[in-house]
Amino acid sequence: MHLNDLHPNEGSHKAKRRVGRGPGSGWGKTASRGQKGQKARSGGGVRPGFEGGQLPLQMRIPKFGFRSRIGLVTAQVRLGELNKVEGDSVTLETLKQANVVRRDMKRARIMLSGEISRAFKVEDANVTVTKGAKAAIEAAGGGVSQETSA
Repeated sequence: MHLNDLHPNEGSHKAKRRVGRGPGSGWGKTASRGQKGQKARSGGGVRPGFEGGQLPLQMRIPKFGFRSRIGLVTAQVRLGELNKVEGDSVTLETLKQANVVRRDMKRARIMLSGEISRAFKVEDANVTVTKGAKAAIEAAGGGVSQETSA
C-alpha cells in the first residue's frame, strides 16, 4: 500500500459544487445567483442583522444588564478558604500569599460559606465581610474592624 492508493470510502466524501464552470455543468453563467443586483456581485450582500434600513431587531428591543468595573477587580472569598492563610491576620496581601485571591485583584469580599477552624482578625480596608461571615468570625473568637464590615 502506498500513499497514492489511499482514498475515502465510496460515497463518504461528497465533492464540492463548482459553480460558474460553463453551460455543460448545469451551474454555469449566473451560477444560481439570478440576474444583476447586490447579491449577484462578488463580495456582495448585506451584513447579518441588516433589515434594509428598517431599525433592526437588536436595536428595537430594550437594553439590559450591567457589568460593574469594580466587580472585575473584587475577589469573592469563602469563609472556609481563610484556613489556608498563615497567621491570624487577614489582609489582601495575606490572601494573595495563600493563593486564595488572584494577584491582580484590588479588593476581596469574605462570604459565609464553609467553616473556620481558628480565630482570625480582619483588619484591611480592602477586605469587606458580609453579615453572616462577620458573625461566624466573631463566634470563632476573631474580630472584624469597623471599616471592613459591609
